[in-house]
Amino acid sequence: MTEDEAYLRRALELAEQAARSGEVPIGAVLVSGDVVLEAKNEKESRRDATAHAEMLLLREAAQRLGAWRLADATLYVTKEPCLMCAGAMIAARIKRLVYGARDPKGGADGGAFDVLRSPRTNHRLEVTQGVLEAEAAAQLQAFFRDKRAGVKKG
Repeated sequence: MTEDEAYLRRALELAEQAARSGEVPIGAVLVSGDVVLEAKNEKESRRDATAHAEMLLLREAAQRLGAWRLADATLYVTKEPCLMCAGAMIAARIKRLVYGARDPKGGADGGAFDVLRSPRTNHRLEVTQGVLEAEAAAQLQAFFRDKRAGVKKG
């Protein structure tokens, strides 16, 4: 198992925790040197539209590392980031993003938008997509299938 797969697998575990709490199953891990931080979606529990796993990690990393520039950080997330999260990653100067499932309806790495690779941004990060993609996509599909069927997790 590669390092990318190991961190993505942990993000999938966090996503499952989110699903059990009634949150959309998205998990994320941020690695910067010896610092490893974890988060999962908390939009419902916090009643906060910005409480995406990625946003929570960027805030925590800035506090823990004492800087908003996260130029040595790699962010692992189970799903292609949305516009908000992609913009925040660019603003934070994230070095690298690794994600699993594509998001054709809302993703900002070529899914619905192409913000992360835009030549118009002031920072471009290295992107690796499709790590454990089938597992990440299946997790999201199962969550929404159960939600439509009225199945409660937990």
